[in-house]
Amino acid sequence: QVRLVESGGGLVQPGGSLRLSCAASGSILSINDMGWYRQAPGKERELVAAITSFGSTNYTDGVKGRFTISRDNAKNTVYLQMNSLKPEDTAVYYCNAEIFWRGRYSDYWGQGTQVTVSS
Repeated sequence: QVRLVESGGGLVQPGGSLRLSCAASGSILSINDMGWYRQAPGKERELVAAITSFGSTNYTDGVKGRFTISRDNAKNTVYLQMNSLKPEDTAVYYCNAEIFWRGRYSDYWGQGTQVTVSS
């Protein structure tokens, strides 16, 4: 069975930094795209950043220049470095990965990690 386990969330003051990690475990043959989404109270889940297996990245406009997504393919892990955090970045952050298992690629989600930006 495949699992995504996130870590690194917490409470930080405006202007601070956090680093999220998400590790995939199980009988994984291949991982395609990986990404981070977030969902704030009363809002829909939105894509924050994504990275392909070759390292190409894309970001939602509101985090460009502040957030950096990266991955370690040997560890089946994706990271999100978040700098210059703002109160509007407060949300539950979810890891997503397209993983090849049991003969096909399927989307998998982590359990979510809370990020709160507040003074």
